[in-house]
Amino acid sequence: MSALTIEIAPPCALTTADLDAWRALQDATPAFGSPLLGPDFAQAVGAVREDARVAIWRTADQTPKAFFAYHCRPQGFARPIGAPFCDYHAVISGADISLDSNALLSAAKLKAFRLSGLVDPFGVFKGETLNREAAYRIVLDANPQSDAGQAHLDGLKASSANRFKNFRRYSKRLEQAFGPVRLVAQDLDAAAFERLLDWKRLQLARTGLHDFLRPAWVGALMRRLFQTSSVDPADRRFGGLMISLYAGDQHVAGHFGVRLGGWYHPWIGATAPNLESYGAGFVHQWKAVEAMGSLGLHTYDLGAGSDHWKRLFTSDVVEVAAGLIAAPTLGGRLALAGDRLWTTPPLDRIGLAGRLRNRLDQIAAIETAWSGRARGVLALASALERRTRSRRSTGFEAVETPTQPLTEQPS
Repeated sequence: MSALTIEIAPPCALTTADLDAWRALQDATPAFGSPLLGPDFAQAVGAVREDARVAIWRTADQTPKAFFAYHCRPQGFARPIGAPFCDYHAVISGADISLDSNALLSAAKLKAFRLSGLVDPFGVFKGETLNREAAYRIVLDANPQSDAGQAHLDGLKASSANRFKNFRRYSKRLEQAFGPVRLVAQDLDAAAFERLLDWKRLQLARTGLHDFLRPAWVGALMRRLFQTSSVDPADRRFGGLMISLYAGDQHVAGHFGVRLGGWYHPWIGATAPNLESYGAGFVHQWKAVEAMGSLGLHTYDLGAGSDHWKRLFTSDVVEVAAGLIAAPTLGGRLALAGDRLWTTPPLDRIGLAGRLRNRLDQIAAIETAWSGRARGVLALASALERRTRSRRSTGFEAVETPTQPLTEQPS
């Protein structure tokens, strides 16, 4: 293929031809099927973040051949679009062009790029040293029937009957306490949406994690996406989707995220704080899988981390990559060296420094203002102090930090 030129533009500047080309490339490669990898997500984030950018590779006749969305942060640093909500990111292209990470950094005038959930079927980042981790998905047939979710659960039940006896026991407890258990698979109730966000904030405060819902751009993004929710299961456009569990009139658990066609990716998962002992999170996930076929969903994407409960519902696992890539410049080499210090003995002890780095990195990703970052660091220091006091007095940590902070482990 002839030489390509690279254009850097905000998502709102994409033309109709650009959007159509991006969607066509996404549709052509199953690995790019996530709603987080399409132009609609990039534009939704671009509407609430001024630092959103898209790198577009074009042929001589201006035909777009590849896209990569990111945030251009100060000092030549970049993060994937929508970080840390972008559980997946990728250079969206076909297999017929050859791209590499150095060319991307050079064109965008970047010294370093933080990757956290890279999907790379065409080896754009093959020369980079990156960490690998598993991401979990509940995957049905591409065109699921109404009973496809139940068939999936029946298959899991065959390998662990006791597990599903526990799920039914949890469901019965909820029903006895509050009334019949029911799933609202497309919950459009704005009050229920705000309640779910409040539950998540309480969970974050209780566990000592950073409140990623606090920044104004996050609230604007979540509400913007919730307003795109559709009541029609046949509507396969990009949009928000909230799936709620009720017991009687009591709202007990929920997930909120985005869908594109049959692919659903929840971000916010929480249960009513006073009902955690009822196992409402497990019942919600069980009922949500049952409803996948009627919702037209073929993929319920649980992302990476917290595999201790995600394995209960799926054996479909994909590999994603994470790490820091840097330009072959002095600034890039310094950024890479600084990043590697976190995991170099004796600084890192049993992985604690790496975990601290990840917490600080999430604060930096979510907080665009220095005041927010300072508040997050102070809250982290306070949480570490409480944990240290607890360990000294009892021999145990007060709170276990989940590896995936955006979705709650069912309780």
